[in-house]
Amino acid sequence: MSRYSLFSSLPGTLMRASLVPCVFITVPAHGAEADQALALPATAITGTLGQDTQPDLHTPSTSGSRLNLTPLETPASVTSISAEQIQARNNNTVQDAVTRSPGITFIGTPGNGGTALSARGFTGHSSTMQLYDGTRLYVGAGTVTFPVDTWSVERIDVLRGPASVLYGEGATGAVINVVPKKPFDGEVRNHVRLGYGSNDRRQVALDSGGSLTDTLSYRLNLNKLASNGWVDCGESESIAVSGALHWQPNDDLSVTLSHDYGDQDPQQYFGTPLVNGHYQESIRDHNYNVDNAEVHYNDQSTRLVTEWVISDNLTASNQLYFLKAQRRWRNAESYTWLPGGQVQRSNFISIKQVQEQIGDRQSFTLQHSLFGLDSQTVVGADYNSIRFVRKHDFGNTHTDTVPLSGSGGGDYISTDPYRSREANQAKQFSLFAENRTQLTERLSLITGVRRDQVHLDRDDLDTDTRSDRSLSGDNWRAGLVFALSQDLSVYGQYATSTEGVSNLLTLSAAQQSWDLSTAKQTEVGIKQMLPEGRGEWTLAAYHIVKKKLLSTDPLNPTVQQQIGQQSSDGIEATLELRLPYDMQLSANAAWVRAEYDEFASGSNDYSGNRPVNVPRRSANLWLSKDFGQRFSAGAGARYVDSRYGDNANTVQVPSYTVVDANFDWHVQPDLTLGLQLNNLFDRQYATTTDNNGLQWYLGEPRSFFVTADYSF
Repeated sequence: MSRYSLFSSLPGTLMRASLVPCVFITVPAHGAEADQALALPATAITGTLGQDTQPDLHTPSTSGSRLNLTPLETPASVTSISAEQIQARNNNTVQDAVTRSPGITFIGTPGNGGTALSARGFTGHSSTMQLYDGTRLYVGAGTVTFPVDTWSVERIDVLRGPASVLYGEGATGAVINVVPKKPFDGEVRNHVRLGYGSNDRRQVALDSGGSLTDTLSYRLNLNKLASNGWVDCGESESIAVSGALHWQPNDDLSVTLSHDYGDQDPQQYFGTPLVNGHYQESIRDHNYNVDNAEVHYNDQSTRLVTEWVISDNLTASNQLYFLKAQRRWRNAESYTWLPGGQVQRSNFISIKQVQEQIGDRQSFTLQHSLFGLDSQTVVGADYNSIRFVRKHDFGNTHTDTVPLSGSGGGDYISTDPYRSREANQAKQFSLFAENRTQLTERLSLITGVRRDQVHLDRDDLDTDTRSDRSLSGDNWRAGLVFALSQDLSVYGQYATSTEGVSNLLTLSAAQQSWDLSTAKQTEVGIKQMLPEGRGEWTLAAYHIVKKKLLSTDPLNPTVQQQIGQQSSDGIEATLELRLPYDMQLSANAAWVRAEYDEFASGSNDYSGNRPVNVPRRSANLWLSKDFGQRFSAGAGARYVDSRYGDNANTVQVPSYTVVDANFDWHVQPDLTLGLQLNNLFDRQYATTTDNNGLQWYLGEPRSFFVTADYSF
């Protein structure tokens, strides 16, 4: 029998009403300071082709608050990465770009869409949430595959630490918000790129935008990529298409309709086995997958965004969206070295997933007076309905052996029928509010609350059984920001978050009986813009405790209980500096102490151990220089400390430092030729592990890529 709460028992008419765009909502305006007009939320149009939109501590962030606050006004660690930075640092994926920011490292595999991250000691999509234009795609089976690349990205905003008060369940480590390029007013402008490089890598791309009429503008992005890959049988290709129309009939109302499409066939590489417990360089480019392996992702996103300035003190924002993701895997995924120069292949898995999500977010922003103090408040609601269907052959027990000196081969074989196994549904509803009150001229209080209700229905098609569960989460945060000057502020905050024991859409009947895991964080920090625009720096320290992890009962190893606990303490620092002689320095570093305080699995007690794939230290450095108006160059290093590949902390993955560089020749104002050099010193390293730490996913070898960019 279904369990109902206050939210799940709301009349259907109220649910349907939440889907009505805000242009049909009339709310009386009131409040003080009528002479101060509210700015539209951060979803408003930003930037134009070729314009420098480098964000700084005075640029409002889209991830740290719904109040359109700048990082200096936000009591949290917030980073913004511009399209200019992404392009200048050879970042081909969102993950490449994000891991240039402090404390975030890459742990992607084909099974998680190649997009998973580690942040502040917590790993994977269940702890590090990814948004697209402020919209969350609920993760089915731990996989996120959108956006495809960075060509259509205007900026990426990163909020580190618990953020469930803003975005709901599943945001303990960080939130990554990818903001796509927007339509803009003015003359139509176009940007074309052609590229070619190592391993027959090719690129053809177009970015076009401008005004169609006095009230209508557009943006169109196309990007096609292909490569032969750096491992045997490692071919890949992708295409990404995004388009948006922006209609603004007057200064108070705007409507934007956008659609994004991505189709990917990534490299079908599932890692390299250790040989007798050690990495062997001679098999670096071997691919032990089957000949008819398949990895395919198809994603679509449609959004209707309405912004309405109701009065000088009140604005409304509505985003109605539909998301669809289709994923297909057929691979031999686990490789174990055997004496005699053989590799045993196991984990032959064939999966197809289809996920559809329709949702709506309605919010109102009010500028008002609170007890005689200047105040700003956002209130709103989220609603999502998600359908998830999966076919697979998880009961497949087939194994085989192939030569270590070869590269796999053979056909996929299954001992279990490939058929529909589960059809799950989830309905989510939340109410949220956030407030900023100016206590004094320099001291402000930022608070937020959120109530989430999720109802899960699972149909097990194998056993023809059904299970359901309602889960609720209450989260809040409170922070103080003290402005020592216009360009220098200190802050402190307390925040909470909630997470499922696994991805909510694929919880088994047994897992549905568990509560959400809970986390809390305390954080303090300081941020400063340097005089005369010379740069900026930030420093943050935090402590996070996450409870209700699934752990074995110490008195009965056959029983699991929610008694586990994980904690992390850390420090993060950033520095952006403009140097003499047209040089720019960007640097950041992070240190984290993460451990399981209480965690047992079976007869093993892992308390005191470090979680898998969590480095203690990470750092980034990038130095660029302009040589007059004709030439520019940049180089940088990415450092990731050693990590463990297993819960027992017996398999250690070495640290690595990777150096990249680029050079641009501005032949004419509208033509630039570029050279990108990645992994300049051909470092052999592992980004993440599998198979209990005995199978490493290796980073790409040294490569080059030549580009020609033409604007007209």
